[in-house]
Amino acid sequence: MNDSRYKAVIFDLDGTLLDTLQDLGDSMNRILERHGWPVHPPSAYKMFVGNGAHRLIERAVPAEARSPELLEQCYREFIEDYRQNWAVKTAPYQGIPELLEELHRQGITMSVLSNKIHDFTVRCVEQFLPVQYFRLIFGERPGIPRKPDPTGAIEIAEKTGIAPEETAYVGDTAIDMKTGRAAGMFTTGVLWGFRQREELEENGADHIIKKPEELIHVVLQ
Repeated sequence: MNDSRYKAVIFDLDGTLLDTLQDLGDSMNRILERHGWPVHPPSAYKMFVGNGAHRLIERAVPAEARSPELLEQCYREFIEDYRQNWAVKTAPYQGIPELLEELHRQGITMSVLSNKIHDFTVRCVEQFLPVQYFRLIFGERPGIPRKPDPTGAIEIAEKTGIAPEETAYVGDTAIDMKTGRAAGMFTTGVLWGFRQREELEENGADHIIKKPEELIHVVLQ
């Protein structure tokens, strides 16, 4: 048992541990091109991602084409493309491997909670991060509401046996701040991801950090 302020950390994945934006955007842009629709720059995808693949599709497809049938077709096409191209440009953010190693060394229980489809979430962690450091890895799963619903975060707390008030929730979007707060956890927003400081502050971030190594002091203080 460690004597740090927080015994556990729950990480968001995309925009927090891994920079996945290029692969997500490239896959979506290929689908848009296939249908003859305009593509989007990476800056647009920073705002499109975060709520799961269905919402990404809805945001990227032109408004006049958003019939349920077309959106579902594009979703299937996107999943097929991304399944083949999810690891082309994706990589951990600078400083993340070192952060995880130090938290593990300090005895902090770490888990991942993402709105990314569950099998992609697990594969991303296994491919790019030291998977053995994580107690639980959860993506979007049937029957479990997506973030910002706190069900997944509370499930992690229950399964690890570490109370929410002893858990830091770390992410880069309003969704993550809302999730952590709803779960009764200490919310830490990161500025190296997809969104800006203002969004994190407006959605209840307890603390905001600019570099991964700063999280060590937050958790161990």
